[in-house]
Amino acid sequence: MSQSRIITLHQPKRLEIGAGASGRVGAWAEDAQRIFVLATPHTSGFVDRLGLKGQVSVFDAIPGEPDIPTFEAALAAAREARPDLVVGLGGGSVLDVAKLVAALWDGEQTLRDVAGPNRVAGRRTRLAQVATTAGTGSEAGIRSLITDPGVGAKIAVESPHLIADIAVLDPELTYSVPSAVTAATGIDAMAHCVEAFTNLNAHPVIDGFARMGIDLVGRYLARAVADGSDTEAREGMMLASFYGGICLGPVNTAAGHALAYPLGTLLHLPHGLANAIIFPHVLAYNQPVAAEKTAEVVRALGLVEQTRDGDLLKAAHGFCARLGVEMSLGAHGATQDQLSRFAHDAHGIRRLMNNNPREMTEGDVLAIYKAAF
Repeated sequence: MSQSRIITLHQPKRLEIGAGASGRVGAWAEDAQRIFVLATPHTSGFVDRLGLKGQVSVFDAIPGEPDIPTFEAALAAAREARPDLVVGLGGGSVLDVAKLVAALWDGEQTLRDVAGPNRVAGRRTRLAQVATTAGTGSEAGIRSLITDPGVGAKIAVESPHLIADIAVLDPELTYSVPSAVTAATGIDAMAHCVEAFTNLNAHPVIDGFARMGIDLVGRYLARAVADGSDTEAREGMMLASFYGGICLGPVNTAAGHALAYPLGTLLHLPHGLANAIIFPHVLAYNQPVAAEKTAEVVRALGLVEQTRDGDLLKAAHGFCARLGVEMSLGAHGATQDQLSRFAHDAHGIRRLMNNNPREMTEGDVLAIYKAAF
């Protein structure tokens, strides 16, 4: 918590925020001749809004949890297109793949070569990141996660060469996001902020971004869930997500995300949903060692009255459930005999577990999964 600890902040060189902001990409990229857009079948419908003027190729076969075969297919398509601009147009999965494609398509490094921190040799291709959800904050950051289906775990790549040249937060692109997805991804954005805020590596500068993000979630998430066309609420949630993405760079997440990852790689839950299910449990688990900051979170989310009896888990669980999130692992297809494998894998993600403010044994992890079942 010392101000003297050195941290490094990487942020996109340019940020466009507001309704219709996606239309500014074309003017920014007016000299781009060959443009490679990564998207999903749904978000590829937004390509025309970008106003791109060059030769545009679209790869729209990116699933919710991108894996190595998906990345390799995207990389092969990019090498055929030979772009001078890569555009990520989608949620966190699309944006993560876009970062790696922009950095690796014209070089000899493989995904295995760059796994871990600071192994990407460089990037010669410009990168535009256009978010279409408010959750991961991937457009703000220097990390990319790709699932290795062979081992059921995520490969994490971290490099300043993955930062966007321009990031776009256009709330109009999120109008069509279903309410259930809006809720889950919004809780994921909040989890990024909360986990960085209560982290062993927390820093006063990052605390500022985290507080802003948590406050925005408290003010706007329920509104965005209730009315997907509420532009103010949608924009507020995109900012919350962006702030969460900034928090990830110098501080990162902790046990909450460690517990969520096996639910994505093994149970195949969407990342936002997995984090939403786990969030109340880890928030309550960490409360004894992060009481003051947890109290700030409670106030920002409007849960002061609900926690009068001291039951934070019940209050936080209710917050998520009222947004329409199905909070039971069993309801999402998990079985009791899977929980031990989840716990083993989550406890082994030391790059995140070691950040948690309260020590968590494998037995503690298993107890949380059981409570969430």
